[in-house]
Amino acid sequence: MKQPLKTFTSTLVAGIAAAMLSGGALALDVDAAKDLMKQNKCTQCHGMAKDKDGPGFNKVAAKYKGKADGEDKLVTHLSTGPTVKLSDGTEEQHKVVKTSPAKDVAQIKNLVQYILTL
Repeated sequence: MKQPLKTFTSTLVAGIAAAMLSGGALALDVDAAKDLMKQNKCTQCHGMAKDKDGPGFNKVAAKYKGKADGEDKLVTHLSTGPTVKLSDGTEEQHKVVKTSPAKDVAQIKNLVQYILTL
């Protein structure tokens, strides 16, 4: 009878260890993402669930969520300032997300991960 208990215990320990490792790597800091969004005035052009000059964040999430390259595309978009088309048909350069320290990709990735949860 000891063998099934030993197998169960080993499996349980391995599962907990895997969860702890993956949880640390994937930890989303929602407050930090919201602060970065506020500091960069993202909601002047994007609503959370409503379009403004730019698409609502819920539309952005729907477009990129679940795509293998979705997070990378959004990080590139927010860190390079590409030309974007506004709701009125005009074009402008999207603002580069400013972080402190400057060009902190981890902060931008956290923001992108937050957007993808919407």
